[in-house]
Amino acid sequence: MEHLLNEWLWQEEYWLPSGIHWQDIELTEGGGRFPLPRDLIYTLPLAFAFIALRYVFERVIAVPFSRYLGVKDRIRVRAPAVPKLEAFYKQHRRPPSQNECVSLEKQCGLSQRKIQTWFRHRKNQDRPSNTKKFCEASWRFVFYLVAFIAGLGSLINTPWFWKHRECWRNFPRQPVAEAHYWYYMLELAFYLSLLLCVSVDIKRKDFKEQVIHHIATIFLIGFSYCANYVRVGTLVMLVHDSSDFLLESAKMFHYAVWTRTCDSLFVIFALVFLITRLVVFPGWVIHTTLVVSLDFFQPFFGYYFFNSLLLVLQALHIFWAYLILRMVYKFVFLGKVERDERSDAESELDDDEEEEPDENAEECGWTQRKGAINSKLASLANNCVLNNLTQQMNSRLPKAR
Repeated sequence: MEHLLNEWLWQEEYWLPSGIHWQDIELTEGGGRFPLPRDLIYTLPLAFAFIALRYVFERVIAVPFSRYLGVKDRIRVRAPAVPKLEAFYKQHRRPPSQNECVSLEKQCGLSQRKIQTWFRHRKNQDRPSNTKKFCEASWRFVFYLVAFIAGLGSLINTPWFWKHRECWRNFPRQPVAEAHYWYYMLELAFYLSLLLCVSVDIKRKDFKEQVIHHIATIFLIGFSYCANYVRVGTLVMLVHDSSDFLLESAKMFHYAVWTRTCDSLFVIFALVFLITRLVVFPGWVIHTTLVVSLDFFQPFFGYYFFNSLLLVLQALHIFWAYLILRMVYKFVFLGKVERDERSDAESELDDDEEEEPDENAEECGWTQRKGAINSKLASLANNCVLNNLTQQMNSRLPKAR
């Protein structure tokens, strides 16, 4: 397998400048750790460790913290047991059409109104609770915050953090410090754990895009490590982590219906995002990979490949910045932010709808009144600008790293 990879995938003329060989990287004077493709295999056990740690974190820390902040879950009316309707729902995962409803009416002996009500209640049962969404956001917040602090601490004293020409001096014969090695391994393992947990995490309408995003992120981090773009790669990860934890923290307060705190965090997130993604990233990172690097080597396939990926990433940044600025404009000048009817990323629109009464309403009147109260509490969160931002971003393109 290793021979085939070396022959077809890791050909030197693809990934290294002219005249450089893989052996030259490992035999550089001074010793030290050098990136090797086989190092990436260690990220798999690390990913499983992240999954176990997340399981403990959510139950021991996130759930009690959500109660402390006042996160409330809406009480939903459970659909009664109807085997025919349950079988249809599990097979199609959607309400029946008019013709299908007529067929189910004959099979179950229920009216069309009761069938529609049953499917509405059954769909609500599968929606994730605010507590679950809070736990997922808090886990990502903790990782992004720790990654940003650790990454900044490991890079602030490096020469390439202040002078980006140092990213290419002696490239690719650049040893990797132990801290930067673990920075790469842990980031890659984290995204691998997200990919492994995608089937049990909250399923949004951009489920397929999320899977593609995680795979693309894993590929980009792995490629930059194997080709020893580690110095530039650490800068790219640091730039993205600087705003990611702010977004996740704002989502946490959104689920807790702390509207003012959520809006304040959104403003901070927007400022950091616009500065890091529209100024720092293109002005420093892309400039050094696209222009400054040519002072040290002639263009080769890896140069074009890596810069193409960074330019695509920058295009996504511009698109998301447009969405953020539009949200800020509506929030500041119009006083509110209207929903994007195409998003509904977490299917929250239906949560705010009042359940239509059926013939069994008297039996569960108190339960429905509780649901109505919680629905009003949930409607307060609709004014939170973060919810609209999250929905608009998730409805179009996944966040790329």
